[in-house]
Amino acid sequence: MKMHAMQLQLFAEAVSGKKIMYLYRILENAATDDAVAIAFTTENETNITTDADTTATKDGPIRTPNVPEIEISATSVLAKGDTMYDKMKAAMLANKLIEIWEVNLAEPIATKSGKFKGTYYQGYLTEYTLTSSAEDHAEVETTFGINGTGATGEVTVSEEQQEVAAYVFADTQKTGA
Repeated sequence: MKMHAMQLQLFAEAVSGKKIMYLYRILENAATDDAVAIAFTTENETNITTDADTTATKDGPIRTPNVPEIEISATSVLAKGDTMYDKMKAAMLANKLIEIWEVNLAEPIATKSGKFKGTYYQGYLTEYTLTSSAEDHAEVETTFGINGTGATGEVTVSEEQQEVAAYVFADTQKTGA
């Protein structure tokens, strides 16, 4: 009996949900504004779906896929003084494009400081929901309908932008006056 060599898959470290961050900017403000992360985000989702038409043949069904559709959603506790949601809501009402970067902070580009693996999207805000119950914090839910399929590349994320996503290390020494 001949034994076949078996390849075992090595399991890499899992990516924490906190390491996937989203940055936003109204496209018409690209010359003047940096992209910003939304504070107190509790959940993000990128959803890619495609329908397919089925044609019955004598040999069995043939499936023809349609164009993929992408939606990105976010849920956040509303932060006092946050102006990005106001800008997004105004962009929605005026049908303005919004830029969105999905960044994996667990995958820095080793040769470039402040660069991370990510995907760039453009789309429209299609849903905006502000929920404010008596017992919980106010919460904002947004959904973006994406144009095209996005572009994968290297995304620059400043230390300030990373601080919004999670605490960063701080030393014990005084930082100045």
